[in-house]
Amino acid sequence: MRNWMASFAAGLCLSATGIVAAQTWPVRPVKVIVPYPAGGVVDVMTRAVTIKLAADLNQPFVVEAKPGAQANIAAEFVANAAADGYTLLVSAPFIINNPMLESGLRWQPKDFVPVARFALSPSFMLVPMNSPARTVQEYVALARAKPGLPVGDGGAGSTQSMATRMFATLAGLKFESIGYKGAPPVIPDLINGALTMAIIPSTVAIPQVTSGKLRALANTSGKRSPLLPDVPTIAEAGFPDVTVESWYAFHVPAATSRDMIRRLSDAVGVAAASAEVQGRLRAAGGEAAYLGVSDFESFLRQDTETWQRFAKAFRQ
Repeated sequence: MRNWMASFAAGLCLSATGIVAAQTWPVRPVKVIVPYPAGGVVDVMTRAVTIKLAADLNQPFVVEAKPGAQANIAAEFVANAAADGYTLLVSAPFIINNPMLESGLRWQPKDFVPVARFALSPSFMLVPMNSPARTVQEYVALARAKPGLPVGDGGAGSTQSMATRMFATLAGLKFESIGYKGAPPVIPDLINGALTMAIIPSTVAIPQVTSGKLRALANTSGKRSPLLPDVPTIAEAGFPDVTVESWYAFHVPAATSRDMIRRLSDAVGVAAASAEVQGRLRAAGGEAAYLGVSDFESFLRQDTETWQRFAKAFRQ
């Protein structure tokens, strides 16, 4: 009886400790791990939100880039971090796609729990300014005439990489895929013509197009971007099954308390609803697209089904 009462009391103490921790969180800086290079779309979209989180919660949100290994370095780091709400993973479709495409990962989706989605953004199919292709169909004709054209790949498992592979599959093209650590390093080789095409996130793509350094053939989302309204969607260009949109969110280690997750999710919702965050996201070519814990979990289930169809096509 005494042992049972002692265990019960200990459980109450642990529960109370978790609730108090959630109520007082954060009491020190929060580390936010971005799995792609600084200056890329994920970094820019993240900072648009974390600046507001830091102001609202009175603690620094320190954004730290850990690029490499197709986002697996960052994912593994956060999977092994303390589940105390002070280490966040900035997630994107890689958290779904990498386990489908790679074996031997030292992390799995079950190592994390979703907190909130905060943004969406399109990507653009870009070619050098000296490319003879001015439309997607013209690029397809060029690629069919010259199999093995080099294209840039900013990271396997990313939305852009998956879209490139699906485009090649549907158009019956064979590319030489050149891998890079994120989208920004792709740009110089695209500008100088070492690459013939790349699908690039909006934050990185739009400044290159508006400055006249690269040509956009298509937008891979379901609607035209107000920042590049003359660029057709990939569906308008004849490839509706390549329609994809990038999303950005937060995940935390699986053992993080639900109370702490809800507090963080609610804070992200407040930030995403603010005019200043929405303005920063629009300026970067994206949009605020908040989903709280339950809605984000449902979204992830649906997105997993979508990407499973993509992955199946790659294996055929």
